[in-house]
Amino acid sequence: MRDTHANAPSVSQAISDELKQYIRDIPDFPEPGIIFRDITPLLADATQFKRVIDLMAKPYQNIDQVVIIESRGFILGTPIAYLLGAGVVPVRKPGRLPAPTLAEQYALEYGANTLEIHQDAITRGHRVLIVDDLLATGGTVAATIKLVNALGGEIVGISVLAELSTLHGRAHLPGYDIRSLVVY
Repeated sequence: MRDTHANAPSVSQAISDELKQYIRDIPDFPEPGIIFRDITPLLADATQFKRVIDLMAKPYQNIDQVVIIESRGFILGTPIAYLLGAGVVPVRKPGRLPAPTLAEQYALEYGANTLEIHQDAITRGHRVLIVDDLLATGGTVAATIKLVNALGGEIVGISVLAELSTLHGRAHLPGYDIRSLVVY
């Protein structure tokens, strides 16, 4: 579903700033010049982890499937699907799904990769929420959108924990309801 409010802020600046305290910066990982936003301290804090899951799920209802992007999207999307009473559809790197798949190549801020989804994972017309940990350049989410659209899913929203706004990933995903809890 396309939304005219795709550029609206997801949560308050205060919540974003609070959550940033639980995300550590790892310089020069996985390559020199990259600052990796490590969410493992946030995941390890039961109160903050529950808070993030609740906040990411809150805007959505009547979702049939939550499409989760490998690998940290799995951590966040599965409990969100549980809260929403929805099924879980994994999108994975090549060769990791056992049944016939569709594939889509995408660019990263430091390379390229491919994502796959089972050909029978989504029923035409099912309402889909895409979940990942990070929106950077938008390549991973754009590839996932293409896969969901190819299977006939109706994308209701895209929910990410953190967004690197300086990489302008949102600009590559016009018209979609994108919600992020933390913006860098």
